[in-house]
Amino acid sequence: MAKEKKIIITIDGWSACGKSTLAKQLAKELNYKYIDSGAMYRAITLYFLRNHIDWTKPASVEKALKSIVIEFVYNPKSKESEVYMNSENVEYLIRDLVIAEKVSDVAAIKSVREFAVRQQQQMGKQKGIVMDGRDIGTVVFPKAELKIFMTADNAIRVERRFKELFEKNPNITIDEVKNNLEMRDYIDSHREVSPLRKASDAVVLDNTSLSLEEQLNLALKWVKERM
Repeated sequence: MAKEKKIIITIDGWSACGKSTLAKQLAKELNYKYIDSGAMYRAITLYFLRNHIDWTKPASVEKALKSIVIEFVYNPKSKESEVYMNSENVEYLIRDLVIAEKVSDVAAIKSVREFAVRQQQQMGKQKGIVMDGRDIGTVVFPKAELKIFMTADNAIRVERRFKELFEKNPNITIDEVKNNLEMRDYIDSHREVSPLRKASDAVVLDNTSLSLEEQLNLALKWVKERM
């Protein structure tokens, strides 16, 4: 399938719907590049926290963004792309709950989104990419050939995110995860700049009761239809 014409695949949706899991599956299957847009916002958040940037002050944000370089580097061991910020591998640091609690606030800032979107659009110029996030099909690549909007039952989402975070932090509680997801859903869908919404030409993938194999097969069927 990789010999066919290359397309852009966007995957948007709520937190903990498995967007990055599906995006990685598709990228591997199609031999495409996977770009985790959420990781970019998490890396920016990490930089802001480390350097005590007051993100309520536009001038401080603008100055800080000039010092941030984000790249995705393929790791042959894990066979996945990992996010680097200013030449440092921050893939695991950005998955902390402290980052998760602040990332929606940072991602809602207009200059931060413009900074990230410019980089994302640059990455997509050659096509052959799968990118997941909140506004990829609506703002970053409005002309993408395949747009997927992912959703899942709230209880399932909480359970998935809890399992993911528990491995790194056994002290975390299910209530903390539930509250974090509810807060992120509200901020993501109500922010002024690029709120989370389904593109009019996106196909909906509800994976509440789908296995990983079933969701991949469904997405691949949509890919074939658009190639």
